[in-house]
Formats: sequence, structure tokens, C-alpha cells
Amino acid sequence: MRHLIIYAHPNENSLNQKLLKAVIENLETGGNEIIIRDLYQINFNPVFSLEDMQGQRMGKVSDDVKQEQNFISWAEHITFIYPIWWTGMPAVMKGYIDRVFSYGFAYRYDEGVQKGLLKGKQTVIINTHGKSHEEYERIGMDKALSLTSDKGIFSYCGFEINQHFFFDKADRASSEDLEVWKEQLRNTYLQLTFNN
Repeated sequence: MRHLIIYAHPNENSLNQKLLKAVIENLETGGNEIIIRDLYQINFNPVFSLEDMQGQRMGKVSDDVKQEQNFISWAEHITFIYPIWWTGMPAVMKGYIDRVFSYGFAYRYDEGVQKGLLKGKQTVIINTHGKSHEEYERIGMDKALSLTSDKGIFSYCGFEINQHFFFDKADRASSEDLEVWKEQLRNTYLQLTFNN
């Protein structure tokens, strides 16, 4: 299976990096083709400019965006790995979505009806956040995050969401927590391999 991983975290020693390595290990074991796009490492420009906006309206995108779109077109499965900061995705990931998930590539309107153009592509989303699940549930943030990312971005563009992980209390995760999360990832990717 062709797997694309889109990753956003600046710290090479972060929990997100450990989760990235776990995903790669699981995918390598299954003999998959893997491409990793580390948005900080490639210095992806997240700024959605006037030029981007005008180009999208004419069906044109810049070379850096076209390259990312080619990777997405190539992939059968895409894993997104990023932390939740200020109740949302890091700016570089949001900018990636703004620029790469362009009109005519990721979605369009047919006679006023929205159509996701990335149908047939599967995704796993892996997020870490500092608060506990209980705190997020109490204030409704768990539902808000699922609504804005799952429905507002990924499903909107046609992705089939296999799993959305929210690994909590990430800033104080123990080695035991990490092992539990790695096992959850292992089971998810094993199931993906088994089903395809």
C-alpha cells in the first residue's frame, strides 16, 4: 500500500516524533511504500498568499503546492501527525491544508453542491494534547476538535477516516503511556494491512 505521512512538530525529541517512528516501524513491517513529509524539515511555506488565492481561482497552484498534491494523489493512505496547540493544529499544518487542499484538487462545487475530490483515500489522524480527555470532554473541546478537523476538513474533502487518535496529557506522558499508544497504533495499522 502507498502511505504518505504528513508530520508537523519542530522538536526531534518530541512525543510526536516517537509516534512518527512507531508509525514508520508498523508500515515498514507490512512492506508498504512510504513517503514522509516533515513540514518543518522541508521548510514548507504555510502562508496562503494573494497569489495562491488568485491562482486557485484559475486552477493554478505554485510548484511547492503541486509537489505536495502529487504526493497526495500518489498515496492510498495518508497519516497526519501533529500536536494540538491552542485548540487547533500548528500553523504550518493549517497552512499546508490552506494551500494544498485547494479548490479543484481537494473539493469543488457542482451546481452548488460540495463534492470531496479525495474519495477513496483513507486517513489516520494522530494528535497529542496537554489537557486530559476529561477536561476536554467537560468543556466540549473533544467534539469541537472532531467537528472542525474530521468533518470540516478531512471528510469534507472525501477522506475515509479510519481512526483519529487524541493522546492526552502529552507533556507528562509516561513510558507506560507511550507503550499503550504504540500498541493502539500497531493494532490500527495491522488492521489496515489486513483489510487491504
